[in-house]
Amino acid sequence: MNPQSARPVIDTHVILRDGDKLLLSQRGGPYGYGRWHMPSGKLDQGEPVSAGAARELLEETGVEVDPAQLRLVHVVHHRQSEAVERIGFFFEATDWTGEPVNKEPAKCLGLQWFSVHELPEDIIEYPREGLLGYLEGSGTLAEHGW
Repeated sequence: MNPQSARPVIDTHVILRDGDKLLLSQRGGPYGYGRWHMPSGKLDQGEPVSAGAARELLEETGVEVDPAQLRLVHVVHHRQSEAVERIGFFFEATDWTGEPVNKEPAKCLGLQWFSVHELPEDIIEYPREGLLGYLEGSGTLAEHGW
């Protein structure tokens, strides 16, 4: 692969927040099995990033959010490997419709609410970087894995 033609994967992550509680998802697939992260996924070609975030949230949890109501709170430029880079857009959602349910049991072991003051230790590093950047107010951009 020509490094000059490489394109990063664009990911969306949704921090579903209800007061001081956040919804996390426990991975059931091979990457990060058993560890926590936010509802997330890859942006589809030709899809606006906020619409992609709303779509992924709906697909994974059944929760509906208006893309215009999502608030961009952090961006992480992540180097996954020599060949793969990712750019993750982290959105906060505080206004939604529906109750979260695990819509992808083949990929997700479960959903759980956590207090922002008592987050699990085993959050996957890349999404943890965006979540902590948001919670700590340490700016809007993190470069991880470089």
